[in-house]
Amino acid sequence: MRGKILRFARSLAGFSIVLTAVFINLTVYWDYSNAIKQNLVIETAYIGAGIEMSGPAYLASLSRAGIQNGGISTRITLVAPDGRVLFDTSAGAESMENHLSRREIQGALETGAGADTRFSQTMRKQTYYYASRLGDGTILRAAKTTDSIFMSLLRPIIVTIIIAIVIFTAAASISSRVTGKLVEPINRLNLDNPEINDTYEELSPLLTRMKKQNDMIAAQLSEQRKRQLQFTAITNNMREGLIILDQNAQILSCNRSALKLLDVHLENIENQNVLVIRRDEAFRNVVEKAAAGAAAEALLPSREGHLRIFANPVADNGTILGAVLVILDVTEQEDREKLRREFSANVSHELKTPLMAISGYAEIMAEGLAKPEDMGRFAQNIYAEAQRLITLIGDILLLSRLDEKNELPAETVDLLALARSALDRISGAAAERALRVYLDGEEAVVTGIRQILDEVIYNLLDNAVKYNRRDGEIRVSIKKTGGAIEFSVADTGIGIAPSEQERIFERFYRVDKSRGKAAGGTGLGLSIVKHGARLHNAAIEVRSDGATGSCFTLRFETPRQTV
Repeated sequence: MRGKILRFARSLAGFSIVLTAVFINLTVYWDYSNAIKQNLVIETAYIGAGIEMSGPAYLASLSRAGIQNGGISTRITLVAPDGRVLFDTSAGAESMENHLSRREIQGALETGAGADTRFSQTMRKQTYYYASRLGDGTILRAAKTTDSIFMSLLRPIIVTIIIAIVIFTAAASISSRVTGKLVEPINRLNLDNPEINDTYEELSPLLTRMKKQNDMIAAQLSEQRKRQLQFTAITNNMREGLIILDQNAQILSCNRSALKLLDVHLENIENQNVLVIRRDEAFRNVVEKAAAGAAAEALLPSREGHLRIFANPVADNGTILGAVLVILDVTEQEDREKLRREFSANVSHELKTPLMAISGYAEIMAEGLAKPEDMGRFAQNIYAEAQRLITLIGDILLLSRLDEKNELPAETVDLLALARSALDRISGAAAERALRVYLDGEEAVVTGIRQILDEVIYNLLDNAVKYNRRDGEIRVSIKKTGGAIEFSVADTGIGIAPSEQERIFERFYRVDKSRGKAAGGTGLGLSIVKHGARLHNAAIEVRSDGATGSCFTLRFETPRQTV
Protein backbone atom coordinates (compact mmCIF):
# COMPACT_ATOMS: atom_id res chain seq x y z
CA MET A 1 0.00 0.00 0.00
CA ARG A 2 2.78 2.43 0.91
CA GLY A 3 4.56 1.73 -2.35
CA LYS A 4 1.38 2.38 -4.32
CA ILE A 5 0.83 5.70 -2.53
CA LEU A 6 4.43 6.77 -3.18
CA ARG A 7 4.25 5.79 -6.84
CA PHE A 8 0.94 7.62 -7.21
CA ALA A 9 2.29 10.79 -5.50
CA ARG A 10 5.42 10.82 -7.66
CA SER A 11 3.49 10.17 -10.84
CA LEU A 12 1.00 12.91 -9.94
CA ALA A 13 3.82 15.39 -9.18
CA GLY A 14 5.65 14.63 -12.42
CA PHE A 15 2.49 14.80 -14.49
CA SER A 16 1.49 18.10 -12.83
CA ILE A 17 4.93 19.65 -13.51
CA VAL A 18 4.95 18.66 -17.17
CA LEU A 19 1.34 19.71 -17.72
CA THR A 20 1.89 23.07 -15.96
CA ALA A 21 5.05 23.79 -17.97
CA VAL A 22 3.31 22.95 -21.25
CA PHE A 23 0.28 25.13 -20.49
CA ILE A 24 2.41 28.08 -19.29
CA ASN A 25 4.58 27.98 -22.43
CA LEU A 26 1.54 27.66 -24.66
CA THR A 27 -0.12 30.61 -22.96
CA VAL A 28 3.01 32.76 -23.30
CA TYR A 29 3.43 31.67 -26.89
CA TRP A 30 -0.14 32.55 -27.86
CA ASP A 31 0.07 35.93 -26.11
CA TYR A 32 3.36 36.63 -27.83
CA SER A 33 1.97 35.61 -31.23
CA ASN A 34 -1.10 37.81 -30.80
CA ALA A 35 1.10 40.75 -29.80
CA ILE A 36 3.23 40.33 -32.96
CA LYS A 37 0.14 40.18 -35.13
CA GLN A 38 -1.30 43.33 -33.56
CA ASN A 39 2.02 45.16 -33.98
CA LEU A 40 2.13 44.03 -37.59
CA VAL A 41 -1.30 45.56 -38.23
CA ILE A 42 -0.27 48.82 -36.60
CA GLU A 43 3.02 49.00 -38.51
CA THR A 44 1.18 48.34 -41.77
CA ALA A 45 -1.21 51.19 -41.01
CA TYR A 46 1.65 53.58 -40.23
CA ILE A 47 3.62 52.63 -43.33
CA GLY A 48 0.48 52.83 -45.45
CA ALA A 49 -0.14 56.37 -44.17
CA GLY A 50 3.48 57.30 -44.98
CA ILE A 51 3.12 56.03 -48.54
CA GLU A 52 -0.12 57.90 -48.97
CA MET A 53 1.61 61.15 -47.94
CA SER A 54 5.10 60.74 -49.38
CA GLY A 55 4.62 58.26 -52.19
CA PRO A 56 6.91 55.33 -53.08
CA ALA A 57 9.92 57.33 -51.94
CA TYR A 58 8.86 56.63 -48.41
CA LEU A 59 9.48 52.90 -48.97
CA ALA A 60 12.99 53.61 -50.18
CA SER A 61 13.76 55.54 -46.99
CA LEU A 62 12.44 52.63 -44.96
CA SER A 63 14.65 50.20 -46.86
CA ARG A 64 17.72 52.33 -46.25
CA ALA A 65 16.96 52.79 -42.54
CA GLY A 66 15.83 49.15 -41.94
CA ILE A 67 12.81 48.25 -39.85
CA GLN A 68 13.54 46.60 -36.49
CA ASN A 69 11.02 45.76 -33.78
CA GLY A 70 12.28 44.00 -30.71
CA GLY A 71 14.99 42.26 -32.71
CA ILE A 72 12.45 40.93 -35.14
CA SER A 73 12.77 42.55 -38.60
CA THR A 74 9.69 43.53 -40.52
CA ARG A 75 9.64 42.76 -44.22
CA ILE A 76 7.72 45.29 -46.34
CA THR A 77 6.38 44.38 -49.78
CA LEU A 78 4.38 46.53 -52.20
CA VAL A 79 2.30 44.56 -54.72
CA ALA A 80 0.44 45.83 -57.76
CA PRO A 81 -3.25 44.91 -58.20
CA ASP A 82 -2.22 42.34 -60.82
CA GLY A 83 0.16 40.62 -58.35
CA ARG A 84 3.47 42.03 -59.58
CA VAL A 85 5.91 42.88 -56.82
CA LEU A 86 6.71 46.58 -57.00
CA PHE A 87 8.94 46.75 -53.93
CA ASP A 88 10.40 44.43 -51.27
CA THR A 89 12.81 45.25 -48.46
CA SER A 90 14.62 41.91 -48.52
CA ALA A 91 14.93 41.10 -52.26
CA GLY A 92 14.84 42.63 -55.69
CA ALA A 93 11.30 43.20 -56.89
CA GLU A 94 12.07 42.24 -60.47
CA SER A 95 13.25 38.74 -59.45
CA MET A 96 10.25 37.85 -57.34
CA GLU A 97 7.30 35.77 -58.57
CA ASN A 98 3.76 37.05 -58.94
CA HIS A 99 1.96 37.32 -55.52
CA LEU A 100 -1.60 37.42 -56.78
CA SER A 101 -2.27 33.88 -55.51
CA ARG A 102 -1.17 34.59 -51.97
CA ARG A 103 -4.05 34.40 -49.50
CA GLU A 104 -3.22 37.66 -47.72
CA ILE A 105 -3.12 39.45 -51.15
CA GLN A 106 -6.45 37.93 -52.17
CA GLY A 107 -7.97 39.00 -48.84
CA ALA A 108 -6.73 42.58 -49.26
CA LEU A 109 -8.08 42.80 -52.82
CA GLU A 110 -11.47 41.47 -51.78
CA THR A 111 -12.01 43.07 -48.35
CA GLY A 112 -9.28 45.64 -48.03
CA ALA A 113 -7.17 43.58 -45.59
CA GLY A 114 -5.87 40.01 -45.45
CA ALA A 115 -3.65 37.87 -43.23
CA ASP A 116 -1.92 34.51 -43.40
CA THR A 117 0.64 32.40 -41.46
CA ARG A 118 3.08 30.11 -43.25
CA PHE A 119 5.57 27.60 -41.78
CA SER A 120 8.90 26.61 -43.16
CA GLN A 121 9.45 23.04 -44.37
CA THR A 122 11.53 22.20 -41.33
CA MET A 123 8.75 23.36 -38.96
CA ARG A 124 11.25 25.45 -37.08
CA LYS A 125 10.15 28.95 -38.30
CA GLN A 126 6.83 30.60 -39.04
CA THR A 127 6.01 33.89 -40.82
CA TYR A 128 3.01 36.14 -40.18
CA TYR A 129 1.71 38.14 -43.21
CA TYR A 130 -0.67 41.09 -43.13
CA ALA A 131 -1.77 42.95 -46.30
CA SER A 132 -3.74 46.19 -46.66
CA ARG A 133 -5.11 47.80 -49.83
CA LEU A 134 -4.00 51.38 -50.36
CA GLY A 135 -5.99 54.15 -51.95
CA ASP A 136 -4.35 53.71 -55.36
CA GLY A 137 -5.23 50.01 -55.46
CA THR A 138 -1.77 48.69 -54.59
CA ILE A 139 -1.33 46.21 -51.78
CA LEU A 140 1.00 46.92 -48.88
CA ARG A 141 2.12 43.72 -47.14
CA ALA A 142 4.13 43.47 -43.91
CA ALA A 143 5.67 40.16 -42.64
CA LYS A 144 7.49 39.06 -39.51
CA THR A 145 9.23 35.73 -38.94
CA THR A 146 9.41 34.04 -35.49
CA ASP A 147 10.13 30.59 -34.05
CA SER A 148 7.44 27.91 -34.40
CA ILE A 149 5.44 26.65 -31.44
CA PHE A 150 7.60 23.50 -31.34
CA MET A 151 10.78 25.52 -31.04
CA SER A 152 9.15 27.83 -28.51
CA LEU A 153 8.36 24.86 -26.29
CA LEU A 154 11.70 23.17 -26.89
CA ARG A 155 13.76 26.15 -25.79
CA PRO A 156 12.66 26.20 -22.08
CA ILE A 157 12.73 22.41 -21.75
CA ILE A 158 16.05 22.34 -19.85
CA VAL A 159 14.76 24.82 -17.30
CA THR A 160 11.54 22.80 -17.06
CA ILE A 161 13.49 19.57 -16.46
CA ILE A 162 15.57 21.14 -13.70
CA ILE A 163 12.47 22.54 -12.02
CA ALA A 164 10.73 19.15 -12.44
CA ILE A 165 13.63 17.29 -10.80
CA VAL A 166 13.66 19.66 -7.82
CA ILE A 167 9.90 19.54 -7.37
CA PHE A 168 9.78 15.76 -7.97
CA THR A 169 12.45 15.13 -5.34
CA ALA A 170 10.72 17.37 -2.86
CA ALA A 171 7.34 15.76 -3.61
CA ALA A 172 8.83 12.26 -3.23
CA SER A 173 10.35 13.14 0.14
CA ILE A 174 7.23 14.80 1.43
CA SER A 175 4.94 12.05 0.09
CA SER A 176 7.17 9.40 1.67
CA ARG A 177 6.89 11.02 5.07
CA VAL A 178 3.19 11.69 4.72
CA THR A 179 2.58 8.17 3.48
CA GLY A 180 4.50 6.71 6.42
CA LYS A 181 2.40 8.67 8.86
CA LEU A 182 -0.79 7.69 7.05
CA VAL A 183 0.07 4.01 6.85
CA GLU A 184 1.53 3.61 10.35
CA PRO A 185 -1.84 3.48 12.18
CA ILE A 186 -3.11 1.01 9.59
CA ASN A 187 -0.05 -1.21 10.06
CA ARG A 188 -0.69 -1.24 13.81
CA LEU A 189 -4.25 -2.49 13.38
CA ASN A 190 -5.16 -5.54 15.50
CA LEU A 191 -7.17 -7.56 13.00
CA ASP A 192 -7.98 -10.25 15.57
CA ASN A 193 -9.80 -7.69 17.71
CA PRO A 194 -10.77 -4.86 15.33
CA GLU A 195 -12.98 -3.12 17.89
CA ILE A 196 -10.04 -2.16 20.18
CA ASN A 197 -8.15 -0.21 17.47
CA ASP A 198 -7.70 3.56 17.82
CA THR A 199 -7.28 4.80 14.26
CA TYR A 200 -8.90 6.97 11.61
CA GLU A 201 -12.58 7.64 11.98
CA GLU A 202 -13.08 6.74 8.33
CA LEU A 203 -11.92 3.17 9.09
CA SER A 204 -14.50 2.60 11.83
CA PRO A 205 -17.19 1.13 9.50
CA LEU A 206 -14.60 -1.20 7.99
CA LEU A 207 -13.34 -2.33 11.41
CA THR A 208 -16.90 -2.87 12.64
CA ARG A 209 -17.66 -5.00 9.61
CA MET A 210 -14.40 -6.93 10.09
CA LYS A 211 -15.40 -7.62 13.72
CA LYS A 212 -18.75 -9.05 12.57
CA GLN A 213 -17.07 -11.13 9.87
CA ASN A 214 -14.47 -12.43 12.35
CA ASP A 215 -17.24 -13.46 14.74
CA MET A 216 -19.14 -15.12 11.91
CA ILE A 217 -16.05 -16.96 10.64
CA ALA A 218 -15.13 -18.08 14.16
CA ALA A 219 -18.65 -19.43 14.70
CA GLN A 220 -18.57 -21.22 11.34
CA LEU A 221 -15.15 -22.72 12.05
CA SER A 222 -16.30 -23.88 15.47
CA GLU A 223 -19.39 -25.48 13.97
CA GLN A 224 -17.29 -27.02 11.21
CA ARG A 225 -14.82 -28.47 13.73
CA LYS A 226 -17.70 -29.82 15.78
CA ARG A 227 -19.23 -31.49 12.75
CA GLN A 228 -15.84 -32.81 11.68
CA LEU A 229 -15.28 -34.33 15.13
CA GLN A 230 -18.75 -35.86 15.05
CA PHE A 231 -18.18 -37.23 11.57
CA THR A 232 -14.77 -38.63 12.56
CA ALA A 233 -16.15 -40.17 15.76
CA ILE A 234 -19.02 -41.79 13.88
CA THR A 235 -16.98 -43.09 10.95
CA ASN A 236 -14.09 -44.34 13.09
CA ASN A 237 -16.49 -46.34 15.26
CA MET A 238 -18.30 -47.90 12.34
CA ARG A 239 -17.76 -51.57 11.72
CA GLU A 240 -18.21 -50.85 8.04
CA GLY A 241 -15.42 -49.32 6.01
CA LEU A 242 -16.12 -45.87 4.57
CA ILE A 243 -14.07 -44.12 1.87
CA ILE A 244 -15.03 -40.76 0.34
CA LEU A 245 -13.50 -39.80 -3.01
CA ASP A 246 -13.46 -36.63 -5.10
CA GLN A 247 -14.11 -36.47 -8.85
CA ASN A 248 -10.51 -37.49 -9.56
CA ALA A 249 -10.71 -40.59 -7.32
CA GLN A 250 -8.53 -38.88 -4.70
CA ILE A 251 -9.23 -39.95 -1.10
CA LEU A 252 -10.95 -37.22 0.91
CA SER A 253 -11.70 -39.33 3.97
CA CYS A 254 -11.07 -42.92 5.04
CA ASN A 255 -12.04 -44.44 8.39
CA ARG A 256 -10.06 -46.98 10.42
CA SER A 257 -12.43 -49.84 9.59
CA ALA A 258 -11.75 -49.44 5.86
CA LEU A 259 -8.00 -49.63 6.42
CA LYS A 260 -8.40 -52.64 8.68
CA LEU A 261 -10.75 -54.52 6.37
CA LEU A 262 -8.56 -53.85 3.33
CA ASP A 263 -5.41 -54.69 5.33
CA VAL A 264 -3.82 -51.30 4.53
CA HIS A 265 -0.98 -50.01 6.70
CA LEU A 266 -0.29 -46.71 4.94
CA GLU A 267 -0.29 -43.37 6.75
CA ASN A 268 -1.66 -40.07 5.49
CA ILE A 269 -3.50 -41.57 2.55
CA GLU A 270 -5.75 -38.52 2.18
CA ASN A 271 -5.34 -36.71 -1.14
CA GLN A 272 -3.85 -39.84 -2.69
CA ASN A 273 -5.45 -41.88 -5.45
CA VAL A 274 -7.68 -44.64 -4.10
CA LEU A 275 -5.76 -47.23 -6.13
CA VAL A 276 -2.90 -46.98 -3.62
CA ILE A 277 -5.13 -49.12 -1.38
CA ARG A 278 -5.47 -52.00 -3.81
CA ARG A 279 -5.30 -52.45 -7.57
CA ASP A 280 -7.11 -55.72 -8.30
CA GLU A 281 -9.54 -55.68 -11.20
CA ALA A 282 -12.76 -55.99 -9.18
CA PHE A 283 -11.88 -53.03 -6.95
CA ARG A 284 -10.75 -50.93 -9.91
CA ASN A 285 -13.93 -51.66 -11.88
CA VAL A 286 -16.13 -50.58 -8.97
CA VAL A 287 -14.25 -47.28 -8.61
CA GLU A 288 -14.34 -46.59 -12.35
CA LYS A 289 -18.10 -47.23 -12.57
CA ALA A 290 -18.78 -44.91 -9.63
CA ALA A 291 -16.58 -42.22 -11.20
CA ALA A 292 -18.62 -42.59 -14.39
CA GLY A 293 -21.86 -42.00 -12.46
CA ALA A 294 -23.14 -45.57 -11.98
CA ALA A 295 -23.65 -47.48 -8.73
CA ALA A 296 -21.67 -50.70 -8.48
CA GLU A 297 -20.81 -53.49 -6.07
CA ALA A 298 -18.40 -56.39 -5.98
CA LEU A 299 -17.21 -59.27 -3.79
CA LEU A 300 -13.54 -58.93 -2.88
CA PRO A 301 -11.28 -61.54 -1.33
CA SER A 302 -9.51 -60.59 1.89
CA ARG A 303 -6.86 -62.16 4.03
CA GLU A 304 -9.47 -63.38 6.52
CA GLY A 305 -12.43 -64.03 4.25
CA HIS A 306 -14.62 -61.98 1.95
CA LEU A 307 -15.51 -58.29 1.59
CA ARG A 308 -18.43 -56.74 -0.25
CA ILE A 309 -17.88 -53.23 -1.57
CA PHE A 310 -20.65 -50.84 -2.58
CA ALA A 311 -19.77 -47.74 -4.65
CA ASN A 312 -22.23 -44.90 -5.22
CA PRO A 313 -21.52 -41.69 -7.17
CA VAL A 314 -22.15 -38.25 -5.66
CA ALA A 315 -23.64 -35.87 -8.24
CA ASP A 316 -25.05 -32.36 -8.32
CA ASN A 317 -27.17 -31.30 -11.30
CA GLY A 318 -25.65 -34.06 -13.38
CA THR A 319 -22.06 -33.20 -12.46
CA ILE A 320 -20.12 -36.00 -10.74
CA LEU A 321 -18.50 -34.56 -7.61
CA GLY A 322 -17.06 -37.79 -6.24
CA ALA A 323 -18.03 -41.20 -4.88
CA VAL A 324 -18.69 -43.00 -1.60
CA LEU A 325 -17.35 -46.52 -1.03
CA VAL A 326 -18.85 -48.70 1.73
CA ILE A 327 -17.01 -51.92 2.61
CA LEU A 328 -18.62 -54.75 4.59
CA ASP A 329 -17.04 -57.86 6.05
CA VAL A 330 -19.30 -60.63 4.71
CA THR A 331 -17.02 -63.50 5.64
CA GLU A 332 -19.48 -64.96 8.13
CA GLN A 333 -22.38 -64.40 5.77
CA GLU A 334 -20.56 -66.06 2.88
CA ASP A 335 -19.44 -68.93 5.10
CA ARG A 336 -22.99 -69.41 6.32
CA GLU A 337 -24.29 -69.33 2.78
CA LYS A 338 -21.72 -71.91 1.76
CA LEU A 339 -22.55 -73.98 4.84
CA ARG A 340 -26.26 -73.67 4.09
CA ARG A 341 -25.75 -74.91 0.54
CA GLU A 342 -23.59 -77.80 1.71
CA PHE A 343 -25.97 -78.53 4.56
CA SER A 344 -28.97 -78.56 2.22
CA ALA A 345 -27.18 -80.90 -0.16
CA ASN A 346 -26.03 -83.20 2.62
CA VAL A 347 -29.43 -83.22 4.35
CA SER A 348 -31.09 -84.11 1.05
CA HIS A 349 -28.62 -86.93 0.54
CA GLU A 350 -28.79 -88.22 4.11
CA LEU A 351 -32.59 -88.12 4.25
CA LYS A 352 -32.89 -89.73 0.83
CA THR A 353 -30.99 -92.87 1.89
CA PRO A 354 -33.31 -94.08 4.72
CA LEU A 355 -36.41 -92.92 2.87
CA MET A 356 -35.45 -94.93 -0.20
CA ALA A 357 -34.76 -97.99 1.98
CA ILE A 358 -38.12 -97.63 3.73
CA SER A 359 -39.85 -97.05 0.38
CA GLY A 360 -38.16 -100.12 -1.14
CA TYR A 361 -39.06 -102.49 1.71
CA ALA A 362 -42.61 -101.13 1.83
CA GLU A 363 -43.04 -101.55 -1.92
CA ILE A 364 -41.84 -105.15 -1.81
CA MET A 365 -44.23 -105.91 1.04
CA ALA A 366 -47.12 -104.07 -0.65
CA GLU A 367 -46.65 -105.98 -3.92
CA GLY A 368 -46.63 -109.29 -2.07
CA LEU A 369 -43.19 -110.11 -3.32
CA ALA A 370 -41.76 -110.80 0.13
CA LYS A 371 -41.86 -114.33 1.52
CA PRO A 372 -43.74 -114.74 4.76
CA GLU A 373 -40.59 -115.70 6.62
CA ASP A 374 -38.92 -112.39 5.40
CA MET A 375 -41.73 -110.12 6.54
CA GLY A 376 -40.38 -109.78 10.06
CA ARG A 377 -36.90 -108.92 8.81
CA PHE A 378 -38.27 -106.33 6.37
CA ALA A 379 -40.37 -104.75 9.11
CA GLN A 380 -37.33 -104.66 11.39
CA ASN A 381 -35.31 -102.93 8.64
CA ILE A 382 -38.10 -100.40 8.08
CA TYR A 383 -38.18 -99.70 11.80
CA ALA A 384 -34.38 -99.28 11.93
CA GLU A 385 -34.36 -96.89 8.96
CA ALA A 386 -37.26 -94.93 10.48
CA GLN A 387 -35.40 -94.64 13.76
CA ARG A 388 -32.32 -93.48 11.91
CA LEU A 389 -34.47 -90.91 10.11
CA ILE A 390 -35.95 -89.72 13.40
CA THR A 391 -32.46 -89.41 14.92
CA LEU A 392 -31.22 -87.49 11.90
CA ILE A 393 -34.15 -85.08 12.01
CA GLY A 394 -33.63 -84.60 15.75
CA ASP A 395 -29.95 -83.78 15.23
CA ILE A 396 -30.82 -81.34 12.44
CA LEU A 397 -33.39 -79.57 14.61
CA LEU A 398 -30.90 -79.39 17.48
CA LEU A 399 -28.24 -77.86 15.21
CA SER A 400 -30.79 -75.34 13.94
CA ARG A 401 -31.56 -74.26 17.49
CA LEU A 402 -27.85 -73.95 18.21
CA ASP A 403 -27.31 -71.88 15.03
CA GLU A 404 -30.15 -69.56 15.94
CA LYS A 405 -28.77 -69.24 19.49
CA ASN A 406 -32.23 -69.22 20.98
CA GLU A 407 -32.21 -68.07 24.55
CA LEU A 408 -32.59 -71.19 26.71
CA PRO A 409 -32.62 -71.09 30.50
CA ALA A 410 -29.17 -71.52 32.05
CA GLU A 411 -28.56 -73.26 35.35
CA THR A 412 -25.82 -74.88 37.38
CA VAL A 413 -24.99 -78.28 35.93
CA ASP A 414 -22.80 -81.03 37.41
CA LEU A 415 -20.73 -82.53 34.58
CA LEU A 416 -20.06 -85.66 36.63
CA ALA A 417 -23.78 -86.34 36.98
CA LEU A 418 -24.35 -85.77 33.24
CA ALA A 419 -21.49 -88.15 32.41
CA ARG A 420 -22.97 -90.90 34.60
CA SER A 421 -26.39 -90.42 32.96
CA ALA A 422 -24.91 -90.61 29.45
CA LEU A 423 -22.86 -93.70 30.38
CA ASP A 424 -26.04 -95.44 31.53
CA ARG A 425 -27.63 -94.78 28.12
CA ILE A 426 -24.71 -96.17 26.14
CA SER A 427 -24.02 -99.08 28.47
CA GLY A 428 -26.05 -101.53 26.33
CA ALA A 429 -24.21 -100.62 23.12
CA ALA A 430 -20.86 -100.73 24.97
CA ALA A 431 -21.64 -104.19 26.35
CA GLU A 432 -22.49 -105.49 22.86
CA ARG A 433 -18.97 -104.53 21.73
CA ALA A 434 -17.36 -105.76 24.98
CA LEU A 435 -16.05 -102.30 25.77
CA ARG A 436 -14.67 -101.41 29.17
CA VAL A 437 -15.81 -98.01 30.41
CA TYR A 438 -13.98 -96.02 33.13
CA LEU A 439 -15.13 -92.79 34.81
CA ASP A 440 -12.58 -90.83 36.77
CA GLY A 441 -13.31 -87.45 38.28
CA GLU A 442 -15.02 -85.33 40.89
CA GLU A 443 -18.03 -83.12 41.06
CA ALA A 444 -17.56 -80.23 38.60
CA VAL A 445 -20.30 -77.59 38.36
CA VAL A 446 -20.63 -75.20 35.41
CA THR A 447 -23.30 -72.72 34.44
CA GLY A 448 -25.01 -73.73 31.22
CA ILE A 449 -27.97 -75.24 29.44
CA ARG A 450 -28.51 -78.75 30.76
CA GLN A 451 -30.13 -80.14 27.60
CA ILE A 452 -27.32 -78.91 25.35
CA LEU A 453 -24.54 -80.09 27.68
CA ASP A 454 -26.23 -83.48 27.90
CA GLU A 455 -26.30 -83.74 24.07
CA VAL A 456 -22.61 -82.75 23.88
CA ILE A 457 -21.47 -85.36 26.41
CA TYR A 458 -23.76 -88.06 24.99
CA ASN A 459 -22.46 -87.53 21.42
CA LEU A 460 -18.84 -87.76 22.59
CA LEU A 461 -19.56 -91.04 24.40
CA ASP A 462 -21.74 -92.36 21.55
CA ASN A 463 -18.88 -91.76 19.05
CA ALA A 464 -16.43 -93.43 21.45
CA VAL A 465 -18.65 -96.55 21.33
CA LYS A 466 -19.41 -96.53 17.59
CA TYR A 467 -15.85 -96.01 16.38
CA ASN A 468 -14.06 -98.15 18.98
CA ARG A 469 -12.48 -101.55 18.48
CA ARG A 470 -14.13 -104.58 19.94
CA ASP A 471 -12.84 -105.33 23.45
CA GLY A 472 -11.54 -101.75 23.61
CA GLU A 473 -11.74 -99.10 26.35
CA ILE A 474 -13.45 -95.78 26.97
CA ARG A 475 -12.03 -93.49 29.65
CA VAL A 476 -13.99 -90.46 30.85
CA SER A 477 -12.04 -87.94 32.92
CA ILE A 478 -13.26 -84.82 34.74
CA LYS A 479 -10.73 -82.62 36.52
CA LYS A 480 -10.17 -79.09 37.65
CA THR A 481 -7.03 -77.35 36.46
CA GLY A 482 -6.45 -73.81 37.66
CA GLY A 483 -9.47 -71.75 36.74
CA ALA A 484 -10.94 -74.28 34.33
CA ILE A 485 -12.72 -77.64 34.21
CA GLU A 486 -11.57 -80.22 31.68
CA PHE A 487 -13.93 -82.96 30.46
CA SER A 488 -12.16 -85.67 28.40
CA VAL A 489 -13.37 -88.76 26.53
CA ALA A 490 -10.63 -91.12 25.27
CA ASP A 491 -11.13 -94.31 23.28
CA THR A 492 -9.03 -97.04 21.72
CA GLY A 493 -10.79 -96.89 18.36
CA ILE A 494 -9.75 -96.30 14.78
CA GLY A 495 -8.26 -92.86 15.45
CA ILE A 496 -8.34 -89.73 13.34
CA ALA A 497 -5.58 -88.77 10.92
CA PRO A 498 -3.98 -85.38 11.72
CA SER A 499 -4.90 -84.13 8.23
CA GLU A 500 -8.60 -84.68 8.96
CA GLN A 501 -8.81 -83.41 12.54
CA GLU A 502 -9.74 -79.89 11.36
CA ARG A 503 -12.72 -81.20 9.36
CA ILE A 504 -14.33 -83.72 11.66
CA PHE A 505 -16.57 -81.01 13.17
CA GLU A 506 -18.12 -80.21 9.77
CA ARG A 507 -21.67 -81.38 9.28
CA PHE A 508 -22.02 -84.84 7.70
CA TYR A 509 -18.24 -85.24 7.49
CA ARG A 510 -17.02 -88.77 8.25
CA VAL A 511 -13.46 -89.98 8.55
CA ASP A 512 -14.41 -93.40 7.20
CA LYS A 513 -17.75 -92.99 5.45
CA SER A 514 -18.47 -96.68 4.99
CA ARG A 515 -17.77 -97.54 8.64
CA GLY A 516 -19.63 -94.44 9.79
CA LYS A 517 -22.82 -95.45 8.06
CA ALA A 518 -22.41 -99.01 9.18
CA ALA A 519 -22.19 -97.78 12.75
CA GLY A 520 -25.45 -95.88 12.33
CA GLY A 521 -24.01 -92.40 12.65
CA THR A 522 -25.67 -89.34 11.14
CA GLY A 523 -22.46 -87.36 10.66
CA LEU A 524 -23.81 -84.54 12.88
CA GLY A 525 -22.60 -85.63 16.30
CA LEU A 526 -19.32 -83.75 16.42
CA SER A 527 -20.94 -80.71 14.78
CA ILE A 528 -23.41 -80.66 17.70
CA VAL A 529 -20.46 -80.97 20.09
CA LYS A 530 -18.70 -78.00 18.45
CA HIS A 531 -21.76 -75.76 18.49
CA GLY A 532 -22.66 -76.72 22.04
CA ALA A 533 -19.12 -75.98 23.24
CA ARG A 534 -19.14 -72.61 21.47
CA LEU A 535 -22.48 -71.76 23.07
CA HIS A 536 -20.88 -72.30 26.48
CA ASN A 537 -17.63 -70.55 25.59
CA ALA A 538 -15.77 -73.83 25.96
CA ALA A 539 -12.69 -74.80 23.96
CA ILE A 540 -12.51 -78.23 22.31
CA GLU A 541 -9.32 -80.13 21.57
CA VAL A 542 -8.67 -83.37 19.64
CA ARG A 543 -5.64 -85.60 20.12
CA SER A 544 -5.05 -88.64 17.91
CA ASP A 545 -2.19 -90.22 16.00
CA GLY A 546 -4.62 -91.72 13.47
CA ALA A 547 -4.12 -95.34 14.58
CA THR A 548 -4.50 -95.94 18.34
CA GLY A 549 -7.66 -94.11 19.34
CA SER A 550 -8.73 -90.52 19.97
CA CYS A 551 -9.15 -88.16 22.92
CA PHE A 552 -11.64 -85.25 22.92
CA THR A 553 -11.26 -82.62 25.65
CA LEU A 554 -13.70 -79.82 26.54
CA ARG A 555 -12.28 -76.97 28.61
CA PHE A 556 -14.80 -74.84 30.51
CA GLU A 557 -13.58 -71.57 32.01
CA THR A 558 -14.98 -71.00 35.50
CA PRO A 559 -15.57 -67.49 36.90
CA ARG A 560 -12.92 -66.28 39.35
CA GLN A 561 -13.86 -66.03 42.99
CA THR A 562 -13.46 -62.60 44.61
CA VAL A 563 -12.77 -62.16 48.31
